[in-house]
Amino acid sequence: MEQKERIPKLTLVGAGPGDEELITVKAIKALADADVVLYDALVNEALLSYVPDRALRLFVGKRAGMHSAQQEEINSLIVKYTRSHGHVVRLKGGDPFVFGRGLEEMEVAQHHGIATAFVPGISSALAVPAMQHIPLTHRGVAESFWVVTGTTRSGRLTHDLHLAAQSSATIVILMGMKKLEEILNVFRDLNKHNTPVAIVQNGSRPDEKLGLGTVSTISEEAKILGLSSPAIIVIGEIVRHTKKDAFAHLLSEYIQ
Repeated sequence: MEQKERIPKLTLVGAGPGDEELITVKAIKALADADVVLYDALVNEALLSYVPDRALRLFVGKRAGMHSAQQEEINSLIVKYTRSHGHVVRLKGGDPFVFGRGLEEMEVAQHHGIATAFVPGISSALAVPAMQHIPLTHRGVAESFWVVTGTTRSGRLTHDLHLAAQSSATIVILMGMKKLEEILNVFRDLNKHNTPVAIVQNGSRPDEKLGLGTVSTISEEAKILGLSSPAIIVIGEIVRHTKKDAFAHLLSEYIQ
């Protein structure tokens, strides 16, 4: 059987929020054509079933408290394997262009003369709240939404969160569990103690956990449920629309 010509190429692929069925047809086609797959910690490994048996699979996940490849190392692996094997698929959770450093990896490849392609993924910032029946916008409740990171390069909260908290918009915070108290303090300082909050851990996966409360109560709820990363924090009146029937009763205990 004649082997195909190995042309150096990087395809950056979004794997979606975690549920293996939340993957695009275009992403599946890219995986099926891969010579090497570099995949992250938040990627559902069931997606590797689409990868040819001949292809090399390398875990390069980055997660707090666990040994993992650093970004510079990942960039080097992209260049190395595109040159030695051909088509490298970089499989990243959610959408690689939403706090995923996807553009940086593409630019590294392009700098080395390597062809690149991009396959968007379903962002966890949108899909995870939606799967809890929390729309990010809803007529008469929220006219816009912010998606912000809880982890910046400087280690401080982004100033955008302070701006967002002053609005009536829905606020979705990624990578924010380690700074949960700091985040909540931004809202407490604005006297928004009763604003509803949802925390969804492992969104769209079988081991998903949901914590509901208000700015005043969610910290205790998170401790009781043992909520930790990876999780998404949603703050705003729109959280009242979650599918959990008990939420209306829960809020009535705190909001008089």
